[in-house]
Amino acid sequence: MGVRRQSVNRWNGRLAKSGCAALRRAGRAGRKSQLQPADLRRVETGLESGPRALGYLTNLWTARRVLDLIEGYCGVRYTTVHAWRILGQLGWSWQQPSWRRHEEGKATRMR
Repeated sequence: MGVRRQSVNRWNGRLAKSGCAALRRAGRAGRKSQLQPADLRRVETGLESGPRALGYLTNLWTARRVLDLIEGYCGVRYTTVHAWRILGQLGWSWQQPSWRRHEEGKATRMR
């Protein structure tokens, strides 16, 4: 099962002492999220609107811009690392933009 012998011995001791109830999973580890599901929906709506809707000159998301979006929409401050975690939770991925010149001389993001 890919677990250490010490874990199996600990679980066996819990089972002998308190029965099956003692083997239930512990609650979620770590701090509870400050963003509620409604907040995450607002963030996703903001992401879909693009950075220009927030007044940025380009339409590329950066960690700093995502943080501004979250703070502006939800009033919660995070680190850039956590901003990328939230993006992943919402199904967004980090991508390196590539640029090309159009005939009109405008740079656009390639998909």
